[in-house]
Amino acid sequence: MVIIAHQKPIYLKMKNIISLIILSIFISACSSSIDTSNMTPEDRLAYAIKLYQEEDYEEAVKEFDAIILQYPGSSISDDAQYYLALTRFQREEYILGAYQFSKLIKSMPSSEFLADAQYMLADCYYELSPDFTLDQQYSKKAIEEFQVFIDIFPLNEKVAQAETKINELNDKLAKKEYDAARIYDKMEYYDAAIKYYDSVSEIYHDTQYAPLALYNKINLLIEKKRESEALTEAQKFISRYPQHPNFSDVEKIKNNLDSKFSANP
Repeated sequence: MVIIAHQKPIYLKMKNIISLIILSIFISACSSSIDTSNMTPEDRLAYAIKLYQEEDYEEAVKEFDAIILQYPGSSISDDAQYYLALTRFQREEYILGAYQFSKLIKSMPSSEFLADAQYMLADCYYELSPDFTLDQQYSKKAIEEFQVFIDIFPLNEKVAQAETKINELNDKLAKKEYDAARIYDKMEYYDAAIKYYDSVSEIYHDTQYAPLALYNKINLLIEKKRESEALTEAQKFISRYPQHPNFSDVEKIKNNLDSKFSANP
């Protein structure tokens, strides 16, 4: 009997707590629902931006979409378009974000958000760029869009960031090509290996993999008794990469080849 007497008030107390929690959630939900039908376009935009700033991205998307539909061509439509794209980006919906930034760029070329939209368009593709072992279409698209940003807005404060990201992406593309060359080299598919080494050293000549590719190509050419070509590539290496750790090795290769050709003109 004592146990039963203690259980009943505890059960009632828990029931009351649960009821209060449900009630508070209901009140909170009601209070967050604001009637925007009587707002001015500017007030509605401010409300939508506030939702974005509070990271209520789901509601923010609805509001920005509604503003774009209800006030097309107005003074606030590009604001709504830009923030809609930003909201998609923050939700990690990068393909949708890229679409929305691209829409602003194409349909609102005089917008004050044009430079930021172009940078963010590129950044969407940058975020979509996968590991170097996978298909790199998004990496290439990001490089393309970052370069457009740099070309059109060369004095923008984000140019340095764009250049850094281009270098990072080029490094990724170069690594993919370099690894392919190494695989073909080991499998003794020498023509394919040389093709990929050339791709790295010529297309991605500013990356860390370019001198490695050229160095490996030189050694492969010597191995295949293509010494005249090896000498040409060695001269190229010496002129391009005087500070590289493999410079002295390449210099020795060049000197040996020079001596050999001098002795056998």
